[in-house]
Amino acid sequence: MRAPTGRNDATEENEGSGHEERAPGQLYPNVRFAAIGGGGGLVSDEVMQIGELAERAEMSLRTIRHYDEVGLLKPSARTEGGFRLYTEQDLARLLVIRRMKPLGYTLEEMGAVLRVVDALAADPHDAAKRAELDEIRAEAQRRRDRLREQASMADDFLAQLDAR
Repeated sequence: MRAPTGRNDATEENEGSGHEERAPGQLYPNVRFAAIGGGGGLVSDEVMQIGELAERAEMSLRTIRHYDEVGLLKPSARTEGGFRLYTEQDLARLLVIRRMKPLGYTLEEMGAVLRVVDALAADPHDAAKRAELDEIRAEAQRRRDRLREQASMADDFLAQLDAR
């Protein structure tokens, strides 16, 4: 894990690359905490820059930046130099987003799902949100079933090709 330096000469294109150093015993001195939705706020000193997050989630930097722009995944903090900092909780959220993609969820639908999940994390006893989550789960099951049907049709097609 690389520690951010807080340098202002870094560009967004280079964010998360290079090897920066920190003084011994100094944990991310240039981190400024931001009140950001989606479980924002650092819960520990274990943070990663966007490059590490992208690698661990097997997603592009561009996609992660886009998710930030549309509000699906905000960084938990930024350094004084503007580097995005993410936590394990942010990685878990990104993986949920990634798992919705094959089911055909739009960005707006993903946002709606995440808002329900966030609301339940804040108040697990919210009956209305729990009912919404049940509807979301049922819809996800319908989408998964459609994918299974499509995969079955693809298997049939491949079998037909193999028989020729």
